[in-house]
Amino acid sequence: AVVSTQSTGVFEPLLADPGTVFVVSSDFCHWGSRFRYCRTEGPPDLPIWRGIETLDKLGMDTIETLDPAAFQEYLAATRNTICGRRPILLLLCAVERYRRERSGEVKFQFLDYSQSSRCTRKSDSSVSYASGVLSIQEHNRNGTE
Repeated sequence: AVVSTQSTGVFEPLLADPGTVFVVSSDFCHWGSRFRYCRTEGPPDLPIWRGIETLDKLGMDTIETLDPAAFQEYLAATRNTICGRRPILLLLCAVERYRRERSGEVKFQFLDYSQSSRCTRKSDSSVSYASGVLSIQEHNRNGTE
């Protein structure tokens, strides 16, 4: 997915405004034959639900790096069925642009993760959910907050 510079530029003044709150909500892995996605990560003896969690947490860790190219590589490699991949990518690209033009600490942290069910058999299915927060602490020109 390609994100336009114009799209990310729209968000820059909002990212710079300490009163702005962004909510990017997304399901994560839709696992099971009904979703046509049955990939997991980890050792073969790992329970399916744990392999799904490992797959999702790899994606979450990648998002927390705030590197849009790394997130695109994760998606290409895993084909994880993250519904909100495009808005997440848009946010990552906007943050990347923001960091090029401003100084300050930018951090994304996932706060919670859950699955609709703990799959133990290939006939099971599950949808994962994750929530996180983006925080920006902008610095003045002299480097102070």
